[in-house]
Amino acid sequence: MNHSPNDLIMLFNDLFRETYRTILVRGGEEPEYLPASSANGLAQIVFAHGYYASALHEVSHWCIAGEHRRTLHDYGYWYCPDGRTAMQQHAFEQVEVKPQAIEWLFSIAAGSDFHISVDNLSGAGASDEQGFRSRVLDQATNYLANGLPQRAQTFFDTLKYFYGTSENISTAWRKDVRRVVPLYSAKEHYEAN
Repeated sequence: MNHSPNDLIMLFNDLFRETYRTILVRGGEEPEYLPASSANGLAQIVFAHGYYASALHEVSHWCIAGEHRRTLHDYGYWYCPDGRTAMQQHAFEQVEVKPQAIEWLFSIAAGSDFHISVDNLSGAGASDEQGFRSRVLDQATNYLANGLPQRAQTFFDTLKYFYGTSENISTAWRKDVRRVVPLYSAKEHYEAN
């Protein structure tokens, strides 16, 4: 399956340009969110290097940002780049659970690969990688059972339709859980037998 970031740009902008005055755009080194600079302006979700996965991740953050946060640069969140201390990494992992859960579901809907990211290669690494994976899995499972936030649900449904994945979402989800959180799957198998 072809996964062009241009498709994500088209789908997102068709859905949200008018209703939320927000567009998805290809960027350079760092992703960022730029609020509209005027009443008639457009907010921009800028994803890094033109990467498909970066676009899905940045849209995920936008989908959970409240109305006030969408008026702030990068939603007003603290961000400490790669090279975080253990305490900084723990804080990072706390705020990344929901966006990564949504990104994972977007990836399933698009038929693309998702990879959990602790985003701290030159720092102390993950504070609790298996725990983080489990929390992302639990959140994604909850979203599948109870629905995603409204904007995320709209984009999820659009991705399923565009990529023709609606009928095999459950199968794709179960398969991806085994790939992304293998220790969880081994425990589930052990408890079932």
